Amino acid sequence: MIHSWYYFLFLPENKNTLNTELFIARRVFSQKGNKKGIASKIVSIAVASISLGLAIMIISVSVLLGFKKEVREKVIGFGAHFQIVNYDTNSSYETQPITIDSSLSDEFLNLEHVKHIQKFATKPGIIKTEEAIHGIVLKGVDENYEWSFFQKNMIEGKIPQLFPSKKSNEVLVSQKVAKLLKLDVNDKLYCYFYNEGDSKPRSRRFTISGIYSSSFNEFDELFVLGDIKQVKQLNGWHSSEISGYEILIDDFKLLEEVFIQLREIALFNASESSILRVYSIVKKYPMLFDWLSVLDLNVWVLMVLMIAVAGINMISGLLIVIIERTRMIGTLKAMGYPNIKIRKVFLYLSAFLSLRGLLWGNLIGIGFCIFQYTTGILTLDPVSYYLDTVPIVFNFPYIILLNVGTLLAIVAMIILPSIFISKISPVDAISFE
Repeated sequence: MIHSWYYFLFLPENKNTLNTELFIARRVFSQKGNKKGIASKIVSIAVASISLGLAIMIISVSVLLGFKKEVREKVIGFGAHFQIVNYDTNSSYETQPITIDSSLSDEFLNLEHVKHIQKFATKPGIIKTEEAIHGIVLKGVDENYEWSFFQKNMIEGKIPQLFPSKKSNEVLVSQKVAKLLKLDVNDKLYCYFYNEGDSKPRSRRFTISGIYSSSFNEFDELFVLGDIKQVKQLNGWHSSEISGYEILIDDFKLLEEVFIQLREIALFNASESSILRVYSIVKKYPMLFDWLSVLDLNVWVLMVLMIAVAGINMISGLLIVIIERTRMIGTLKAMGYPNIKIRKVFLYLSAFLSLRGLLWGNLIGIGFCIFQYTTGILTLDPVSYYLDTVPIVFNFPYIILLNVGTLLAIVAMIILPSIFISKISPVDAISFE
């Protein structure tokens, strides 16, 4: 019964037509006498190598996709998919302002894949307590800000309450900053900011409304989120001036396509007093995304090695089976059976064995991924990996491609050694012991 699904896959289209090679391969595959001896052990090792190789490939791809997704979402959570800023703004957080243009923001928002646009302003500063000093960037946002990322990563407290007509003193800080400065929800946060030309710093007292943790220490140590009106006042800007716009889209794969459209709109609306620059998140943090791209190469190398090992083991197993079945091969040849059809028998047999390996590989690989996804038992060091647990993303089209690709690669590798059958002499084979 357990082998019936193998047979179904290889049944001829015309049920009244006997596929002799397939029939022989089925009998050889299902014979109980094959369960003993050295040949059976070698074939079992070959099947096990296919199972282990596929399981490792499924786990590797699922972890890679999960890792890239989680890291990408964290970076986007702090900086959106795109930032549109003054052309004169450099890479620092001390920005040159642009003027709010509702018609321009509507034009951005009307693009097909743009789902949200929000204003922001930044100001570098220093947090000072009785025991420590820490540099931060105060990121000012308004009541239309998309808070879903920070709500997902909230540890305690609540999102700052912002108002359209009055300033709010509430801010959101990271768990990293809170622990470093020994602060808690509802504590006062004393910050100091410098402007060029000022003789002394500008001080502000904020109230911590909530604490978040993204496990992305590079950003957690840096950003404090508060009211954009506070940042405008600290920078000495008018109410209509901001650092820029942040734009969120519905599909990261369309980043380059949307970038071209945004850049065209920005260039079309340029004037002598205001020239806009569009940054994609990939361009803003190129080293991080280059690192993620290198991970793709590592997985490809791993997959090639796993398939190669599984294929070599299956070749060894097939050669042992051919030797074990030498008398059967000689008998078929003596009956006038052509070499190419005898080779097909062993190719079918290899496909059956490979499918058995793929079945166990899927059970092991997908089972492990489900276990990790539900329990998060394997943890990571967030300082090195930006995540606290091994992430898993299930992509079943990729899993299907892995199965099909592995099967085709192994069968293709077996074609060459199956030529060994044509070298066997019927007379010598029949008398073979």
